[in-house]
Amino acid sequence: MEHTWRCDIRVADLGEFGIIARVAGRLPQLPAVLLGPGDDAAVLRAPDGRVVVTTDLLLEGRHFRCDWSSPYDIGRKAAAQNLADVAAMGARPTALVVGLGLPGELPVEWLDGLADGLRDECLPAGASVAGGDISRSESVVLGVTALGDLGGRPPVTRSGARPGDVVAFAGRLGHAAAGLALFLAGRDDLPYPDLAAAHRHPRPPYDCGPAAAGLGATAMADVSDGLVQDLGHIAAASGAGVVLDPGALPVPEPLPAAAAELGVDPLGWVLAGGDDHALVATFPADAVLPGEWRVIGEVVAGQGVQVSGYDRPEGGWDHFRE
Repeated sequence: MEHTWRCDIRVADLGEFGIIARVAGRLPQLPAVLLGPGDDAAVLRAPDGRVVVTTDLLLEGRHFRCDWSSPYDIGRKAAAQNLADVAAMGARPTALVVGLGLPGELPVEWLDGLADGLRDECLPAGASVAGGDISRSESVVLGVTALGDLGGRPPVTRSGARPGDVVAFAGRLGHAAAGLALFLAGRDDLPYPDLAAAHRHPRPPYDCGPAAAGLGATAMADVSDGLVQDLGHIAAASGAGVVLDPGALPVPEPLPAAAAELGVDPLGWVLAGGDDHALVATFPADAVLPGEWRVIGEVVAGQGVQVSGYDRPEGGWDHFRE
C-alpha cells in the first residue's frame, strides 16, 4: 500500500537499533517480566508452571487501514485481539512480544503512536510488551504473540459445553461491525463516534475471562469472527448444539440508527459481526452470574447454532473468503 506521509525524521533514519530503543523506551515492564527488551529473548515469571500462548497476524489493508485508524488505534487493536484470546482461556495476560514490519518512510511519530497504543492496551490488562523483532516492509505488518497465566485453574476450552448449560456473553456485540459498515459505505463517523471507535480499537472485558473460570464456565471463546461463528466452534468442539434467543440479545443505540441509515438489520451485526472481542461462555444452569454476563441461550443436544425465529445470518470472518 502506498504511503504519502511527509516528515522530517523517518523510521529509516533511526535504523533498526534506534527503532528498537525508541519503542522500548515507551514500554514499561510489569513484575511478570524478569528480563525485558534488549537481550536475545525475554524472561517471564510463570508462577502457575504453565503458560497460555496465542498469536495473531495483522496486515495493513486487510485488518486495518491507516486512513481510517491512527497508529495509536492500530496498536491498541493489535494488543486487544491477542489479550482477549488469553482471557478467553480463563487466564490473565502477562506479556506480549511483537514482530513489526514498517515502511522506511513512516514518520517516527507514527512509530511512537503505535508503541503508545500497545502500551495503553496492555497496562490495564496487567501485561507488558516484553520484546519482539522489527524489519522493513512495503506495508505495515504486526505479528503479536500474547502470553498468560492460569493462576492454578484448568484452562477453559471450547470443548466443555454440555446440554443444559446456559450461554452468556460479556462485553459488546455488533459495534465494531457497524463501525466497519459505516466506513465501507463512506459515511461520516461523526454521528456515530462510539461505533467508529469500536472498529478502530475494541474494548474486551479482560477480567471477565478469569472470573468466568472461577464461576465454573464449561467452555469459552473470544468473539472475534462473529457470535454465531464462534459459538459454532464451541458447539463443534463440544459435540452439542446451541440455541440463541434473539430477544435476549441487546441491540442498543446507536446500532438501530446506524442500521436504518444503511438499510440493514442491526441484529445481523450482533449475530455475525466480529472484532468486538466480547467473551462468550457456557455455564451450568445453576451458576449465579454477575451483571457483566448476560444469558442469551442454551446448549442442547444436537449440533450447530440456531437462532430462534431468525434465519442464520451469513457472515462471520474467514481470512480466505473475505
